[in-house]
Amino acid sequence: MGRLLNRLRPSGLHWRLAGWFTLVAVACTAIVFVTVYRGTGTQLRHQIDGETTGEARELAHNLVLARARTPRRLAAAASRYINARPFSASSTLLFAVVPGVATSTNRPELFAPLSPDNGESPSEQRHEDRLSARLLGAPDGYSTVALPDVGDLRLLKRVVHVPGNMTVTIGVGEPLAAVTHAQDGVARAFILAALLALAGALCASYLLGTRLSRPLRRMAAVAARVDAGDLHPRIHHSSGEGAEVAVLADAFNHMLDRLTDAFAGQRAFVADASHELRTPLTVIRGQLEVLAAQSAPSAEEVRRVERLVQAEIARISRLVDDLLLLAKTEQTEFLRIEPIDLLPFVGELWDGVSLIASRRFELSALPAGTLRADPDRLAQALRNLIGNAIEHTAAERGLVRMRVQALAGRRVRFLVEDDGPGIPLDQRERIFHRFHRTDAARDRASGGTGLGLAIVRAIADAHGGSVAASAAPEGGARIELELPGFVASAASPPT
Repeated sequence: MGRLLNRLRPSGLHWRLAGWFTLVAVACTAIVFVTVYRGTGTQLRHQIDGETTGEARELAHNLVLARARTPRRLAAAASRYINARPFSASSTLLFAVVPGVATSTNRPELFAPLSPDNGESPSEQRHEDRLSARLLGAPDGYSTVALPDVGDLRLLKRVVHVPGNMTVTIGVGEPLAAVTHAQDGVARAFILAALLALAGALCASYLLGTRLSRPLRRMAAVAARVDAGDLHPRIHHSSGEGAEVAVLADAFNHMLDRLTDAFAGQRAFVADASHELRTPLTVIRGQLEVLAAQSAPSAEEVRRVERLVQAEIARISRLVDDLLLLAKTEQTEFLRIEPIDLLPFVGELWDGVSLIASRRFELSALPAGTLRADPDRLAQALRNLIGNAIEHTAAERGLVRMRVQALAGRRVRFLVEDDGPGIPLDQRERIFHRFHRTDAARDRASGGTGLGLAIVRAIADAHGGSVAASAAPEGGARIELELPGFVASAASPPT
């Protein structure tokens, strides 16, 4: 049974919207109904009170003008006035009580015990007599009493003093049947209107909920396809669906674009890494097979194979180290930031790298100041840039130059330039991708892993900086590494 109820219970967004919208409509209708219902009753009761007040004032005025000298004459005058206004279910009840004289009224059966009529039992008649006695026992002023065959009655009771030192108690009552009838009419009209409004609200809210949830259903369908492994679908939205839906769809599509690029990059990275690892392994296997094919290889042949295997193993070690470094760039503890005195740091670094090759090394004047960065990672990035320039310049006469510029905004720029073959314009962004090589002049024959510039970009991004490629004045390559956090000394103003 519980499962059946769960299935029957609407769970869609459009059903929930329809339910809440209908609930709000019912609540608002109920509030309006209560307000109108009570307001109608209050307004009619005030109107009845005004009419009874006027009748009581007129009856009291006529009794005063009668100038009766005795109680009986006063009662007779009251009877003449009251009998001229007979009582009905829609008219006014009048009575006057003069002490020592019978009650004058236009509804005498309410003030005198009668025998049962209309098939009433004696107990029912006694109950009616007790209700009638409440008229005389009602307090002065306004009150509401229930009378047999009349219903609720709005009663105004007053004591009037007339000339001759006499008093008379007068009562004016008007049935509340009109109030009840009016309120019943309001209730019937509101019930009918509420049913129509409820049906209209349910239909309108269901259609509105369906329209509002349509983009979400499309997004859910696209998300299900993406979850199944298909990254190609996109969410298309129309101009009439609202700015919020457009923003959500654009953000979702942008996320899918990033996921597509990330997966494509991951697949390319795995393929490139597999290829880069397969090449040295193939060389090692081939050399070992050549060596194994010889029954008595010479010592010189063994040393040759040893040198080749050692070189390929060193190549694999560098590749693995670079891959591990790139993996660490995504971790928060990748950097250890500390103040770096730029002059001795760059000077010592340059003295070290200028000894590894025979080139024309040039170092421009350095700005004095302190840079907040990771010294190990910064040194690694600069060595990669300088090593890249060394690999692609000619021995002895090739130019490798580094310039350091202090910039506005507490930034510093490192420029490494060479006079090699340069980088084509359409390749200047892709050279920072993993395993990317521009042409035969920059291939794996140089011994590189294809990850040096990718590591430079990762280090720059981790510092909140940037790296870009352009052309050097001599026609070669220029790599610019820009980092924040530089505080220049007074003797080294920013350029």
